[in-house]
Amino acid sequence: MITNNFVCRHNGPNASEISSMLDKIGVSSLDQLIDETVPASIRLKAPLKLPEGLNEYQFLTHLKALASKNKLFKTFIGMGYYNTIIPGVILRNILENPGWYTAYTPYQAEISQGRLEALLNYQTMICSLTGLPIANASLLDEGTAAGEAMIMLYNSRSRDAVKRGANKFFVSEEMFPQTIDVIKTRAVPLGIELIFGNYAEFNFTDAVFGAVVQYPDQKGEVTDYRNFVEKAHQNGTLVAVAADILSLVMLTPPGEWGADVVFGSTQRFGVPMGYGGPHAAYFATKEEFKRNMPGRIIGISVDANGNRALRMALQTREQHIKRERATSNICTSQVLLAVMAGMYAVYHGAEGLKKIARHINILTGVLAQEMVKYGYEQLNPYFFDTLYVKVPDGTDMEKLRHLAEENNVNFRFIGSTHIGISLDETTALADVNLILCILARSAGRLCSEFICNPRECEKITTIPADLTRKSEILPQQVFSSYHSETEMMRYIKRLEIKDLSLNRSMIPLGSCTMKLNAAAELFALSWPEFGNIHPFVPKDQAAGYQYLIRELERQLCVITGFDALSFMPNSGASGEYTGLLVIREYHISRGEGHRNVCLIPSSAHGTNPASAAMAGMEIVVIKCDEKGNIDVNDLREKAILHKDSLSSLMVTYPSTHGVFEEEILEICKIIHDNGGQVYMDGANMNAQVGLTNPGIIGADVCHLNLHKTFAIPHGGGGPGEGPIGVAKHLTPFLPKHVVVNTGGSEGIHAVASSPYGSALILTISYAYIKLMGGTGLTEATKIAILNANYLKAALQPYYPILYTGKMGHCAHEMIVDCNGIARETGIGAIDIAKRLMDYGFHAPTVAFPVHGTLMVEPTESEPYFELNRFIEAMIAIKEEINDIKEGKADKEINVIKKAPHTSLMVSADEWALPYSRQKAAYPVEGLKEDKYWPTVTRIDDAFGDRNLACTCEA
Repeated sequence: MITNNFVCRHNGPNASEISSMLDKIGVSSLDQLIDETVPASIRLKAPLKLPEGLNEYQFLTHLKALASKNKLFKTFIGMGYYNTIIPGVILRNILENPGWYTAYTPYQAEISQGRLEALLNYQTMICSLTGLPIANASLLDEGTAAGEAMIMLYNSRSRDAVKRGANKFFVSEEMFPQTIDVIKTRAVPLGIELIFGNYAEFNFTDAVFGAVVQYPDQKGEVTDYRNFVEKAHQNGTLVAVAADILSLVMLTPPGEWGADVVFGSTQRFGVPMGYGGPHAAYFATKEEFKRNMPGRIIGISVDANGNRALRMALQTREQHIKRERATSNICTSQVLLAVMAGMYAVYHGAEGLKKIARHINILTGVLAQEMVKYGYEQLNPYFFDTLYVKVPDGTDMEKLRHLAEENNVNFRFIGSTHIGISLDETTALADVNLILCILARSAGRLCSEFICNPRECEKITTIPADLTRKSEILPQQVFSSYHSETEMMRYIKRLEIKDLSLNRSMIPLGSCTMKLNAAAELFALSWPEFGNIHPFVPKDQAAGYQYLIRELERQLCVITGFDALSFMPNSGASGEYTGLLVIREYHISRGEGHRNVCLIPSSAHGTNPASAAMAGMEIVVIKCDEKGNIDVNDLREKAILHKDSLSSLMVTYPSTHGVFEEEILEICKIIHDNGGQVYMDGANMNAQVGLTNPGIIGADVCHLNLHKTFAIPHGGGGPGEGPIGVAKHLTPFLPKHVVVNTGGSEGIHAVASSPYGSALILTISYAYIKLMGGTGLTEATKIAILNANYLKAALQPYYPILYTGKMGHCAHEMIVDCNGIARETGIGAIDIAKRLMDYGFHAPTVAFPVHGTLMVEPTESEPYFELNRFIEAMIAIKEEINDIKEGKADKEINVIKKAPHTSLMVSADEWALPYSRQKAAYPVEGLKEDKYWPTVTRIDDAFGDRNLACTCEA
């Protein structure tokens, strides 16, 4: 019998290497290291009650059986989710390619140029289709993008509007219901008053700061909003529009009729529905709002040699800078999905998109014409792909539903007399005839097959002339250059090799846990049984998904010690926000809605205060002591001071500084004794699993970064997934969904568009836990702590290491202090980060959580060889720093300050630098065998912000 063959492939070091590492650390066993690192008071008393791990063959057999329980119907529900065709060249070379899905957020732009170019293409596509000049590099989903639009318009109010208390926001009743629900969630904590109604009947007042409408609307009607927008602007009111991205190929874009913001989903551009996600939401706006825009903007700049270079502009890491004053708490976007959507447009080009859109539109027109023969009334005067249908009087809706499901078809059922039918890229004439047959039989009629006359069908018009797009789309060269598969494959490869991903080297980012994303964990992403499921199908059609979600919830409850989970939050920051809203609702239920003070340590991740501000809380900062731990005396004083209004404490454990704080039980008790709840940030769960858990520690709620601890890839900056686990008393308040029955009995409104967040990628974490098993998960945690302490022991003679536990150990990450080096030599943490690129490494986390430092987290997956390669690089860089300190190298023109070095620099005819080409490019012997080349050198950030350009050149 084949025994478990996965755990040893997930963890890096083998037994003999572990022994050498323990010797270096100065402990006799792995258990001794763990006992000296994790406080005994919070250790689990028994192993995780999870079965042993499966081997890969066993797991894939199990997963295939689950997949077979999902029913692949022809789904015409629409509501923002559509069947789509993923071009094979994109499926194989991006979605299934670790060169794309294992990259990190492009904070270090010099080694992210390929991904940044792909995102620039995406932004360019969005600007072209919406008719607006500025777009970001994606948001989480359409519903949360609507919430971001509302908040951006709220923050953009004029001084007069703020002074007069303009706090009303009009929401068209024809928005998608799930979008309305997310808007409700976002509005309440900020005191925004929502007004729902018919846009045509709405009268503006000076209390209305903004409005949002849907185009086409939720029933599919294409509406002319020009008069509405004109009235809004006359009133000083700003307007956001949710627009179907594919419809904008044929419809006049909102930017041309005055919209201030246009947002929506790019799911139907070659991204599977995946039972709700992940999908890239788009967001475009006018130039005047560029500094208030949520998310990330990719901009064009230049490097130190004057060459074109791309970077994240303006909002980069604004949460860490502005904290509670940040315009948004967004930390993760949907990069991988945005790359796929942008590449879909690159591959099809303008003409290809027009053919796809017109194909859908014609078939929708055919269906609208033909259904009348059977007594059905199509109520949309104008439409793109969706029909709003009144059924014949006396029609038994249950019979219609039954007939549809008998034929493996899903419609949208709206009340007792109407249905919605949305067609898509995969719809063929045979599907239209099947729909007509179902409708005819339901009405007691005989159906006759419609045969399309191409010439006649081309005459079908469903859009009025004054709303038909006349402006060109996608005129930039990139959208007309790669239409053969050979060209497209090579273009994708050219971009891929510009980036440094986990398939090339370790990415030692503290707090980000860039661990192995095993191939066996990712196979399901390409399986249609998981990809082609609409999030609003009846649950029996998603039985495989339902089992997987319930089982994953059970497993994570065992791991965390909690009572229940919600998978709805589709990023870590969204999980923070959701957890705080659940706490808020709990206090309200007890008649203590006045509790709104949130205590947050000064060391906290920047999204913590940003999330708390979005949740309407008053933030009180708690000091940290000289060892980086929470100052318990300061915490106690402030908890007592605010005991009548204390809502919660946000705490990361192990601490943001990478230490298991001994006083954590006391910290939680202080909060509970003063009427508050403990919110744990799960960013560092990779050091807890199997050794301790939030429930034992005393947390009431915790979000889990599945894209960290539980093996979902970072995707170059997303997708993320941030479910929350809660103690029993908070379970009733987990978020509900307006379409699908989920959440608690007294749950808050939805926090995302789909009921289970990015459900498709839950298959990855499910796979990870099933493959590792309880023993394997615990072993992984121990190895993560071992690897970090091995790096600490090896680097401590060369660099000061900040913050350790009482026995001198770090947790799963450590902080290298570069401040003394900077004072002595002028070489700062960012300089070391850039020089590491020459050695073939992504930089550790720079300047967080302490200014002038590098935070290093190797994870359990890195092998002994790679750990030593990193140690060798860091020691070699320290020798280069010593040369500067000793005057052997110039303080300004040296191999570190000039890093990274590109192949063009090193191969140039002239070399005027005072060190050799060899030293620049091949500072250690191993690089001669495997060398990664950055394609640009240091980027001029200031130039990029002064000359913001966020679309491709024509």
